[in-house]
Amino acid sequence: MKNEESKLQSACVQWFRLQYPSVARLLFAIPNGGNRNAATGAILKREGVVPGVADLMLAIPNRGEMGMFIEMKTPTGRQSRSQAQFMLAVSEQGYRYRIVRTLDEFIETIKEYMA
Repeated sequence: MKNEESKLQSACVQWFRLQYPSVARLLFAIPNGGNRNAATGAILKREGVVPGVADLMLAIPNRGEMGMFIEMKTPTGRQSRSQAQFMLAVSEQGYRYRIVRTLDEFIETIKEYMA
């Protein structure tokens, strides 16, 4: 994850934990990206790492949806092909999927989902 996306994600997670302390553990990161050596990459692949999985998962079902996956992007960032494929796959299974580019957008997304 790029440093700008990392800072955004950190701010979003911090806000969520302050606003929803009783369910703070149900929003968690999926550390799927980053540069790794070949040996570590092979181990992670055997352990089940899948390209394109979103950055965050909110494991709270709501209004018929199973939970929500959140992909962090910079204002000009674009989904990779594997991210778009993941989005379609989880949407078909009843999960919400959102791309978030700012803290305000994250807050709005979470408030709407949790309402």
